[in-house]
Amino acid sequence: MPHYGHRLQVGTFITPVNAPPESAVHLAELAESLGFDLVTFQDHPYQPGFHDTWTLLTWIAARTERVHLAPNVLNLPLRQPAVLARSAASLDLLSGGRFDLGLGSGAFWDAIAAMGGGRLTPGQAVDALSQAIDVIRGIWDAGKRSPLRAGGEHHRVDGAKRGPLPAHDIPIWLGAYKPRMLRLTGRKADGWLPSLSYLQPGDLERGNAAIDEAAVAAGRDPREIRRLLNIGGRFTAPAASGGLLTGPSAQWVDELLPLVVEQGVSTLILASDDPSTMQQFALEVVPGLREAVDRELGGDSRTESPVRRASAVALRREGIDYEALPASLVARAVEPGDSAFARVRSTYLRGGSPGIVLQPQSVAEVVDALAFARAHPHVSLGVRSGGHGISGRSTNDGGIVIDLSRLAAIEVLDDERRLVRIEPGARWMDVAAALGTHGWGLSSGDYGGVGVGGLATAGGIGWLAREHGLTIDHLRAAVVVLADGSVVRASETENADLFWAVRGAGANMGIVVSFEFEVDEVGELGWAQLAFDASETAEFLEGWGALVEAAPRDLTSFLIMGAPRRGQPAVAQTMTVVDSPDADTILERLQPFAALAPLVQQSVQITTYPALMANAQAGPHDGRGDPATRSGLIEHITPEFAAAAERMLATGLVYFFQIRSVGGAVSDIDPAATAYAGRAANFSVIAFGADRERLDAVWDELHHHFDGLYLSFETDLRAERITDAFPPATLERLRSLKSRYDPDNLFRDNFNVA
Repeated sequence: MPHYGHRLQVGTFITPVNAPPESAVHLAELAESLGFDLVTFQDHPYQPGFHDTWTLLTWIAARTERVHLAPNVLNLPLRQPAVLARSAASLDLLSGGRFDLGLGSGAFWDAIAAMGGGRLTPGQAVDALSQAIDVIRGIWDAGKRSPLRAGGEHHRVDGAKRGPLPAHDIPIWLGAYKPRMLRLTGRKADGWLPSLSYLQPGDLERGNAAIDEAAVAAGRDPREIRRLLNIGGRFTAPAASGGLLTGPSAQWVDELLPLVVEQGVSTLILASDDPSTMQQFALEVVPGLREAVDRELGGDSRTESPVRRASAVALRREGIDYEALPASLVARAVEPGDSAFARVRSTYLRGGSPGIVLQPQSVAEVVDALAFARAHPHVSLGVRSGGHGISGRSTNDGGIVIDLSRLAAIEVLDDERRLVRIEPGARWMDVAAALGTHGWGLSSGDYGGVGVGGLATAGGIGWLAREHGLTIDHLRAAVVVLADGSVVRASETENADLFWAVRGAGANMGIVVSFEFEVDEVGELGWAQLAFDASETAEFLEGWGALVEAAPRDLTSFLIMGAPRRGQPAVAQTMTVVDSPDADTILERLQPFAALAPLVQQSVQITTYPALMANAQAGPHDGRGDPATRSGLIEHITPEFAAAAERMLATGLVYFFQIRSVGGAVSDIDPAATAYAGRAANFSVIAFGADRERLDAVWDELHHHFDGLYLSFETDLRAERITDAFPPATLERLRSLKSRYDPDNLFRDNFNVA
């Protein structure tokens, strides 16, 4: 096979000398500035004149920005594989996905033994390397929940915890020459990394053949394995040329060309500590070689034809035509067999296992993703912004997920109007921070990790709701990708009916790829966390509800309770925002609440809205299980409802019970003005339970108290929930619009109104 489809890369092989200490570091920085793709270092832990390779790689990772780094190759007998795996993952994460792992089975056994390493025969060394690869890959497989048990006689783990997950799929390259090592490379490695100086004529061809044969026997495609080669030489004038890679740049191009086009080498690593040699190679040899390779192969040596691992292909799900994926999304797709799948499979609370997750980075790519989804009408489709999604629709089992997290821009359109444009993948904590620099704010839920897209198409009940209304009440326009792939703008004057539907039922109509909001001026505010002895639960709930309704609109309060604990009084926690920087005003608003029941804990402070929303951690979601939640909207906390809620909590079936205050500015909006019609409600009620059927049973006993529900907190899939969420006139209008904008019901997996 003359070419394996990998793009042509160049690297440098630098001696890790420690005198002077910065010399190797300066060469690495030079390599990056010259455009090298890779910087590598040999690993001889027993050599006192060398830096420790791992420490050096870490230091250089912090001193560079683009170039990949790798050991060439790591001395495995002196590196414990499980610890090495974690070290590699950590360095990959810290460097932004720039670490690659070269491994060797061991050499210089006297020196290794002198350092405390075990002495192995050649056969044992190969077995040890094979076992080490299993351990390393097992540690990296952080998506699996089970403890790792891997390895064998030489390297073994028994119940080790997996992770962390690297930033990218770290390749393992093997420095191999002998038949057993070549066969191991074909079975398990991602690359072959020999040195040209150690090879005899014909060794490259024979080595490739052995690797390819072993790969096929193991059920792999030989193109999975990159062919790398350490090279060395000397630049001379034409008259002084002689021998392989000893001559002018043109001679180097001529001699390297067959290695690439005939032997399939795609990464050439220059072994040199001479800056001028590095410079001449980068500026004269590499451009000429690329041109010659392109001419010979009739392509572009800077592009790559990726081959997915056979092991990954085996995990593809039925019903999805993976080969039909649009070219624009090939690099944006995550499949179950990819290392990145662990980062995207689940949401905040819910475990999932989609068949493919698409991560478009532009509106055009969203259009392509929807076209792919349209071609799979019998496969579940989830659309995800931030992945918080308590209702669970942003992941699935075996379906397609369109993940909008890479569409996360936030920009000011008009300072005077306080008009901002926000993309759906932005998180509300980032929005609050960006708006806060202008003294602005936008009421947006209570958790900063929530994505803009889901909340801003459902409603948006947040800390400032009673004063500033729902999030959707500040929406002035939206750009929507419809089911047929067309991109339209919706506002009061453009596609006004779609704009109506987007505000409360947007998930049924299309994918909103940008929102335009008119935001408020929001400065410092009061933030109170009060915990009460709520032993008389019904009385407390009724009293708290009455105080909220009587309070000025600058106060918004949420209440949380859990199942009662044996021998302990019931505790109610309230979190209250007072939109005022004045301490006296804040205390005045809170005083009636403080007298409601005995306080067991209290905290009151003056803070900012961005600080209030900075309550989420970065990183991927790792939800597990299938939590059950129920939701309802209610106008008043009546004695009857309060008593029913107390009885429900007493069952122990609800581990999280929350009431959020709405009303105020939310109720100022005509219920017919948006698809969110629950404007008369003063409270939104939510319950979480561990058992879906038992939660439904106790919640159904409360159902007659409610007049509507908030979709974002509802997991019940029974058809009645649609009629709970939307009054008859609203639902009739939504169904008419659904038949126009999504006649084939593409967006059916999110409270389908069709």
